[in-house]
Amino acid sequence: MTFDYRLKKEKDFNLVFNKGKRLYSSCLTVIYFPSKEIKAGFAVSKKHGSSVKRNRIKRLLRESFRSFLPEFGQNFFFVFIPKVNNEYTLDEFKKNMGYLFKKGGFI
Repeated sequence: MTFDYRLKKEKDFNLVFNKGKRLYSSCLTVIYFPSKEIKAGFAVSKKHGSSVKRNRIKRLLRESFRSFLPEFGQNFFFVFIPKVNNEYTLDEFKKNMGYLFKKGGFI
């Protein structure tokens, strides 16, 4: 059985973008809003390149987020926005997500 943690509905994205709080790191911005469950969305703009590159960035972000799921004590909606960079790595995203989650007090 898989746990569906992805934020998919437009109204949920709009709620987070309009009423959420923001945290920043060197390569990521996270917007969060309290909710009844943990869900994450990923906003990768066309400034990052072709669809192949954008989809790879989203895969890396999803995997990074999945590694932190067991550590959450509270429920939030998250939207992650990567900053434009030449190269993206899983380790860099994990390090920055860990920093943001500790900074926000989520883990």
